[in-house]
Order: sequence, then C-alpha cells, then structure tokens
Amino acid sequence: MRFLLNLPVPLSFLIVSAITTVFALAGLRFVRKKYSAEVLKENHEVAAIIFNAFGLFYGVMIAFVVFVTWSGYDEATKNLQMEANEADDLFHCAKAFPEPVNKIVQQGLMTYTASVYNDELKRMSQGEISLHSNRAMARLITVLYQIDEKSIPNRELYAESLNRLNNLAQYRRLRIFAGNDTVPPAVWLVILVGGVITVSYTYFFGMKNIKAQYMITATLTVTITLILFLIYVLDHPFTGTSKVSTEPLKQVMEILRKE
Repeated sequence: MRFLLNLPVPLSFLIVSAITTVFALAGLRFVRKKYSAEVLKENHEVAAIIFNAFGLFYGVMIAFVVFVTWSGYDEATKNLQMEANEADDLFHCAKAFPEPVNKIVQQGLMTYTASVYNDELKRMSQGEISLHSNRAMARLITVLYQIDEKSIPNRELYAESLNRLNNLAQYRRLRIFAGNDTVPPAVWLVILVGGVITVSYTYFFGMKNIKAQYMITATLTVTITLILFLIYVLDHPFTGTSKVSTEPLKQVMEILRKE
C-alpha cells in the first residue's frame, strides 16, 4: 500500500475510495437481495439507536487518531526545520575557530547537509535508515570534540558551538524517530474494523428508494476511507508526494555554498 503514497494525492484518494466503495455496495446488494425492505424496517428503531451510539464512539476515536498523527507530522516538519537552522548557526559559529579547524568544520557541515538532503531523506522514505548511518555527523562530532579549547580565543562561542552540535544531533534523531510508523497495529485494527462495521450498519436500514440507500452507503464509505487514508499519509511524514517539505534544508545548503 506504500506505493499509493508516491502517486498524486487526488489519484491515490480516488483509487482507495473506488475500491472500498465497490466492496461496500456489493455488500449492500447482497443484503437487499436476501432481505426485503419490509423485513429490515422491523429493526429500524433498535438499529438506529445502536448506530448512533457506535457512530459517536467511532467518530471520537477517529478524531483522536487524526489529531495524534497530524501532531506527529507537524512535529516532524519542525524537527527538520530546526535541524537545518542548527546547521546554519553552527556553520557561522565555526568562522571564529582557528585555521584549519574552521574550514574542516564548515566543510563537514556542508557534507552533512548534502548527505541528509540527497541520501538520508530518500532512504528514510523507504525505511532504510538508522541512527548510526550518517558518517558525516560522526566526523563532525569527532572534529569539534577534539578541538583544543585553549586555542580558541572566544571560549563562550566554542561552548555555544558544542551546544549547537548537540542540538543538531538531537533534531536528527527526532527526525528519524518521526519517520517510523507512529500508529500501532492494534489501533489500525480497531479503526479498520470499526469502519467496516459502520458501513455494514447501513445495510440493515430498509429504504424504499434503493438508489438513495446506495448513495448514502457510498458517501459514508468514501468519507471513512478518505479519513483512514489521511491517517496513513500522516503516519508516513517522509514518504510520498505529501511528505514533509525539504525546502528549509535546501535553502540552508545554498546559503552554506555561498559563504
């Protein structure tokens, strides 16, 4: 299903909605062939009460999952922006370091941002990334930690540079953690089964106008499908056409090259 994330958003939503709607309408057709409208009407009052109660419970749960996944997506966006910001700040702090350390640190930052933009983010979208996979970060940490503090006139700036480096590594870790699926399989099971039950309930209302019932079932199915697929998209913030924008990192790379 991951391949759907790489398609244009309208197309992926259309494909998913079309498939689920076909199955939903097929189920409705089967029930209406087996039970007449008169038979189904006998259970309208009880079915309506249960449907309202279940719909309320399911709606609250879906809203909560959307909120959690959207918060995670937003957090992933902020972490990438802060990572780019820390790289830029550290690059300028390194100007105060003595030769040739300043050039080594600045070149290391340029290599790091390029590796993240050109390689790491792409591998994250395929789930092929780990905390220890970026050698540029390891070299950067080694260089800064081996600097003789006494050789730097502005020791406060050196301390601030180490703080910036720690922040850079922290935001990278948070970005990688955010790239992992955040919705547990148990939650997916509950919301998927709940969606099937919600749509299935529409089968047991005997409407005289069968076309209207088909329309109601299709509308409810499309709505639930779009929300569930939205959760899936938000649960993969670095994958597909709706992934987190890498523009902040790209802009920082351009700034570093011009310095």
